[in-house]
Amino acid sequence: MNEKYKGIALVTGAFSGIGLATARALQRDGYRVFGTSRKAVTDVSDGITSLICDVTDEESVQNAVDEVIRLTGRIDLLVNNAGIGLLGGAEESSPTQARALFDVNVFGVLLATNAVLPVMRRQQKGRIINMSSILGLIPAPYNALYAATKHAIEGYSESLDHEVRTQGIRVVLVEPGVTRTAFEENLTRADQPIPLYDTARAGVETLTRELVEAGDAPEVVADIVVKAANAVSPKRRYTAGKAAGQVRFMRRFLPESFVDKNLRKFSRLPA
Repeated sequence: MNEKYKGIALVTGAFSGIGLATARALQRDGYRVFGTSRKAVTDVSDGITSLICDVTDEESVQNAVDEVIRLTGRIDLLVNNAGIGLLGGAEESSPTQARALFDVNVFGVLLATNAVLPVMRRQQKGRIINMSSILGLIPAPYNALYAATKHAIEGYSESLDHEVRTQGIRVVLVEPGVTRTAFEENLTRADQPIPLYDTARAGVETLTRELVEAGDAPEVVADIVVKAANAVSPKRRYTAGKAAGQVRFMRRFLPESFVDKNLRKFSRLPA
C-alpha cells in the first residue's frame, strides 16, 4: 500500500447524501477513496475516484472491486452505504417492488461484501461498515419493508462479524437517525396503494418530511463512519446523532408496552 494513504476505502452510493459526506470525510482523514454510483459522475471533488457500479448486479460489483485492486492492490475498508427508501403500508407493495428494495438494501450489501472478503482475507486485514438505521431497531409503521431490510442488515452484519473475526476482518454497523438528505430523490412510494391507508400514510409522510428537514447533517453520520473505521477494537454498533442514541436506549431498556404506546403517539396513529 502506498504510504501516502492511511488505507484504501470503497464507498457504495458515494455521490449524494450520507455517501458523499462519508467519502469526503474518509478522504480528509487520509484514505484513498473510491466511490460508486449507478451512473457516471462528472463532478468528482476531493480526490474521490468515481466507479460506475450497480450493487444489484454481481458482475458490476466484481468489476468495481477488481478495478480498485488493479489500481491499488488492496481494499482496507468497505462502506456499504447504497440504499433506497420505500413509504407505504406493508401490504401496499407488490412482490416485485419488495424484491427490488431487498435487492438494493440487502443483497447489494451481500454482493459487495462477498466481493471484498477474499481480498481482505489475503491481506489478513479489513473492515466492513454496513449502514443500518434506527429503523433496524424499532418498528416503523408505513415503512415496514424498509425497516425489514435494515433489521436484516443488523442480523447479517453481527453474524458475519463472528465468522470472519479470526481472519483479521471486522464488520460493524452504523445506525443513523433521521438525516437531512434529498427526501424526494431517495424515496419510492408503494405501487399498490389501498385507500384504507390513505390518511395514516399521508400523515406519516408529512411527519417524515418534517423530521428530514430538522434532521442531522450527513456529516454527523460521516464522522461516526470515520470513527468506526479507525477504532482499534470496534464496537458492533455505532449510533449517529442524538435521536439515534435515544431510540437505541429506549428499545434496550424501556418496557415494550411503553415503547409501543409512544411509537404510535410519535407516528400520529390512534392509540
